[in-house]
Amino acid sequence: MINFMSLTHMLAYPLVCGSPLRYSLIHVLTYFLPRPVILEGILTTLNQDGSTNISPMGPAVDEQLSRFLLKPFRSSTTYRNLKRTHQAVFHITDNVEVLAQAAVGTPEPFPQLRDAEEIEGRILADACRWFALRVRSLDDQHERTEIECQVLDSGTIRDFFGFNRAKHAVLEAAILATRTDYLPANHILSEMERFEVIVQKTAGDAEQRAFDFLKDYIRGALIKKVK
Repeated sequence: MINFMSLTHMLAYPLVCGSPLRYSLIHVLTYFLPRPVILEGILTTLNQDGSTNISPMGPAVDEQLSRFLLKPFRSSTTYRNLKRTHQAVFHITDNVEVLAQAAVGTPEPFPQLRDAEEIEGRILADACRWFALRVRSLDDQHERTEIECQVLDSGTIRDFFGFNRAKHAVLEAAILATRTDYLPANHILSEMERFEVIVQKTAGDAEQRAFDFLKDYIRGALIKKVK
C-alpha cells in the first residue's frame, strides 16, 4: 500500500531544501501506479448519417478493462464521431482480414453487426469480446487526442483463437500501412520482408490473404510517394 505521507514528503522535500526538483509528479505516480497496457483491437463508431465506421485502435487499458484511453488523430473519422456521439464499441478479435482492411479503408465484404443495448453503437458479430464505451473526458488540444472512456457494458461472443505469429505479423503490417506517408520506404520494406517470413511459416489462408492485401496496399502507397 502507498504511504501517502511518504509520497507527500518525497514531493515536498526538494522544494523545501532549495535543491533541484528531482521528482516530477508524473514520475512519482508512474513509479507507484500500474503501467497501462496497449490493447490492439477494432473500434466501431457511428457516422453522422447513421452508418458504422470501423477502425483499428490500440487504447491504453487498465488491468480490469474498466477504463480505456483512446488516442485518435483529430483528422480521423473516429475522432469526429467520438466527439459528436461520445459513444463507441471496442472489440477484441482474431479476424485479421477485417483488421487489415479497416486499417486502410472499408472492409469488404462489410462485417455483420448488431446493435448494442447500453449505448447507441454497433457490435461486430464475429468479435471475440466487446466493450461498450462512453466518453468521460476529451482532450483535443493536440493533433493526437486523448479520450478517456468508461465501460458501460461488455460481452463475449466466441473464444479467442490463440497466439499465432502470422496474426501478429499482419497486425504489425497493418500499423506500417497507416504510416507510409512519413516512415522511410526502406524501413517499411525491410519490416515487411521480416513479417513475410513469419507469415509463410505460420499463416493459414485468412492470414495469408490479409498479409497479401497489405503488401499490395503498401507497394502502391510507396509508388505514389515517389511520384
